[in-house]
This record gives sequence, C-alpha cells and structure tokens, in this order.
Amino acid sequence: MNFNLLLENLTNPALLFFVLGIVAVLLKSDLEIPPNSSKFISLYLLFAIGFRGGQELSHEVLTSEILWLMLAGIAISLIIPLYTFFILKKKFNVFDAGAIAAAYGSVSAVTFVTATSYLEQQQLHLHGYMVAVMALMESPAIIIGLLLISYFSTTESNEFSKRSVAKHAITNGSVLLILGSLVIGYLANNKQAEDIKPFTNDLFKGFLAIFLLDMGITSGRKLKSLFGFGWFPFAFAICIPLFNGVAVAWLSQFVTADVSNRFILSILAASASYIAVPAAMKIAVPQANPGLFLPMTLAVTFPINITVGMPLYYCVIV
Repeated sequence: MNFNLLLENLTNPALLFFVLGIVAVLLKSDLEIPPNSSKFISLYLLFAIGFRGGQELSHEVLTSEILWLMLAGIAISLIIPLYTFFILKKKFNVFDAGAIAAAYGSVSAVTFVTATSYLEQQQLHLHGYMVAVMALMESPAIIIGLLLISYFSTTESNEFSKRSVAKHAITNGSVLLILGSLVIGYLANNKQAEDIKPFTNDLFKGFLAIFLLDMGITSGRKLKSLFGFGWFPFAFAICIPLFNGVAVAWLSQFVTADVSNRFILSILAASASYIAVPAAMKIAVPQANPGLFLPMTLAVTFPINITVGMPLYYCVIV
C-alpha cells in the first residue's frame, strides 16, 4: 500500500474537522452545530451532489457499462444484508440483526460525498451516473432486512405493512432529494447550471467540513453507548466494511475499467446507512435497538472508511 495516500487523507481539512468534533466531546466542550443548521447543510450536500451528478449525466450516453454498474450496485445492496444477517444472528436477536444488516447493505450519502472529495485529490472525475447507482442502492437493503426479520421472527407482534415499507424506502427525504436533484440537474442546460455554480460547487468543500465537524460531535456522543455491547459490534463495524470495500474494489474490474467508477462502487459497498435505514427501522421494526446500529455505522464504520478505507480501496484498484 502507498502510505502517502493514507497520510494525505489523514491531513484532509474535512477529516480533521471530524476529529475536532470527537475531541470536543472528549473535552466536554459545549461546541455544537445548531440542529436546524445541521439539517440545512445535510440537505445542501445531497442537493449539490445530485445536481452536479445530473449535469454530468446529461453529457453521458447510456451504455452497457452504465447498465452493468447499476445492476452491480443493486446486486451488492442485496447480497451484503443477506450474508451479514446470518453472522449477526449468532450474537444478536433477529430484530437487531436485521436492522444492522440493512444498514450495512444500504449506503451512506455522506460517505459518498466525502469520497467525491477524495477523487478530486487524486485528479479523478466523478461520473454523474454513479449518483444514480448510489440512489438505486439505498432501498433494496432496507426491504431485504425487513423481509429477513419477518421470516425469522417468531413473535406474532412483528407485523408490518410491506406497502408502507416500500413507500418509505422511495419517499425517504435523502433518497427523494438526491434523485430529484439528479433529474433537475439533468434537465437544466449549461447556462442555467452556470448561474448557480457558485452555490453548488464553490461552497461545497466548506459545507462538507462543517458537516463533518457535526458528524464528529454526534459520533463522539454515540460511541459511549456502544461499549456496553462488548467487542463484537466494534469488530463487525471495522472488519465487514473493509472486507466489502476490498472485495468490490477487486471484483469491479469485471464490470468496468474506469478507476473512478471502481472506487465509488467500492466505497458504496463499504459504507453503511445511518439516516435512511434508522428512519425506516424506527417505523417498521421498533424492537430494533438504535443504540446499537447507529453507533456502529456512524461512530465506527464512517471514520474507518474515510481514514483507512478510502486509501485502501484506491490502492487495491490502482
């Protein structure tokens, strides 16, 4: 491995702001990002990456490679919750195993956004259709997780409406915003897109840094609650994403030769959802413990991916 890449990523200002957030919690500082501001920044990041992706997609011609990438993304989001569920079921109840499996099968839009910044550092270009691939990978894992819970649960109280689950997977705010922005960016012509470019492009990295500061504060607070579950959640939250990312980084050569596409596909496979899945599970499976899967995805997997994971997957590819 080229450790210069790791060192370069560790000194990235956005990542250092994430570390600052964790340090603030450890020092019991009153530093915090107001909830309304945090929500606005989240919406901004999803809007910007979707709109920019739509613009890129408008210049692309739909090819067999793009279709294969979309199919590969859906396959990844179906396979990961299936195999991880049976690993998790050995240590946790069915509800927690299904919720965690769904989280690791789904994707993190924030990790995706951070990965696009990493691509820019390597002088690589994000293809707009990869935004569509990410959006397609959000919902299948949620449905698979809920179906596994329904099948393996022995309690009669665990009944949920498949229709409401499917609706929530599609109308979830983060999914809807990034898909809607993708469509709007696709429809806008170059002149119209140029008018809002200072907002969608120039401010992006600054907002990303502030958002990661907020994520650091949130991670630091949630990390404490995870220690009560022993070593297994930590081992799972570190090893499984790295395994998924490395495996897809290598296997992706059979789908595409483009380094950028392979890197994004691997980071999507390695990432875990801490927005869409928890929201879906709160509605459909209230028996699942958010004090378990939220810290695993946000406080362990997210920092592992943006520190060690990204340079590792990149090195496997190149």
